[in-house]
Amino acid sequence: MIKELIVVEGKSDTVAVKRAVEADTIETGGSAVDRKVIAKIALAMERRGVIILTDPDHAGERIRKIVSSKVPGCKHAFIPEKDATRKGDIGVENASPEAIRHALANVHTSFEGAPALIGLDELMAAGMLVHPRAAERRMALGNTLGIGYCNGKQLYKRLAMFGITPEEFQAALAQINQGGNTI
Repeated sequence: MIKELIVVEGKSDTVAVKRAVEADTIETGGSAVDRKVIAKIALAMERRGVIILTDPDHAGERIRKIVSSKVPGCKHAFIPEKDATRKGDIGVENASPEAIRHALANVHTSFEGAPALIGLDELMAAGMLVHPRAAERRMALGNTLGIGYCNGKQLYKRLAMFGITPEEFQAALAQINQGGNTI
């Protein structure tokens, strides 16, 4: 049984999570997260803690951003897009129980306002910004670090928010560059 409540987008996501682990969920009902849902999540955070597990797409990132800004201190679990896609449809409901368990075993806690340990110059030198394959490289990095895909500006913020160290960053880069995580 997972102690924290898991925030998901809808009923299909709840079904998928319950196939993978024993846990309670809160469904946002889509990307328009209303005050009542935020109040439930805030109460869950006080009592048991919260893990956000949303779809690896634009709507999922929007929900993640809304919830984490209204309820600070949430943990974040990410399923790589390739593990959450079936027949062109992206979502937690398409992920295997193993992919869901892996995401939940590798949660990150966000620290809003944390100092950046990796600078923009380092991101540029690593080919994460202003590079012909920057988007692909960010996808591979996000999957390797378990922080999900994001654009360049979000990557900079997310690396700081999750306290990714330069050593973790370099190890993930080495894995990507050696082909350990296909781009």
